[in-house]
Amino acid sequence: MDTTTTITPLGGDVYEIDTRMAGYTGITAGYLILSDRPCLVEPGTSGSAPVVRQALRELGVGPDDLASVVVTHIHLDHAGGVGDIARMYPRAEVVVHEKGARHLVDPERLMRSARMVYGDSLDTLFGELKPTDAARIRAVEDTGAVDLGGGRRLESHYSPGHAKHHVGLMDSQTGDLYVGDAAGIYIPETADVRPATPPPDFDLDTALKSLGRFQSLGPQRLLFAHYGPVTDVGGTLERSAEELRIWVDTVRDARDRGLDLDHAVAMVVDRTKDRYAITADDADPELAAKYEVLNSAESNVAGIMHALNRHA
Repeated sequence: MDTTTTITPLGGDVYEIDTRMAGYTGITAGYLILSDRPCLVEPGTSGSAPVVRQALRELGVGPDDLASVVVTHIHLDHAGGVGDIARMYPRAEVVVHEKGARHLVDPERLMRSARMVYGDSLDTLFGELKPTDAARIRAVEDTGAVDLGGGRRLESHYSPGHAKHHVGLMDSQTGDLYVGDAAGIYIPETADVRPATPPPDFDLDTALKSLGRFQSLGPQRLLFAHYGPVTDVGGTLERSAEELRIWVDTVRDARDRGLDLDHAVAMVVDRTKDRYAITADDADPELAAKYEVLNSAESNVAGIMHALNRHA
């Protein structure tokens, strides 16, 4: 496969790596913290593992050099490559929230449910999450810390709402907060912030609490898995909360009117299209299509509908 790399230095010994999910550029980012104990945050999909290995090689990190691999949560666009990366870097510890750990050891159930959602496109989008030896995994609870060497730490903060196994990760030296999907997705080309609310875990109140927790940590910068660094921390987290409320209010309206999923999706698209430059009439259709693969309106609405039905 093509393992051309795109590596962007972000300062503070942090390097953004385009992990190129399914060959797309600019929708899935991993990050290498090149500290005394090098740490890879968000390795991406199984298909991305060769790209990630090549990027680490270019940054001078060999098979025995990587100290840790950390995932914000176990969705396949973030953690699908953990098994592959664990084999490529035999000394790296794998860090994950305790609610996700067993799925990395035995991915069968996770893969089965993903196949129900994605069907045959699962293989091209993500590939197969391979098992990781339990002895290699360290599960964190509400908070935890990864030693980056030289007194620098990556501190994990439990942040459910998008997924019940989600953590945010704060770099003690730079003030970078790796937000995973808990603050939605950020589209650098258009500076849009859009929700990420897939089934089955999405919960509005929990998600808003997690955003509040992120604000209270006082980060200097947000590093999105989708996609890239954002320095307007307060404004972006507020926007994220606002978008969540608008999507949930709209789906609630649709549900109260007895509308089905397709009609609810149409209502949301109609009510939100002017809120995002990516859905404007003059937007790049390729960019919109790429993000629809990653973060479709239908998957978001299905997640919200599932949450509303669960609370009913």
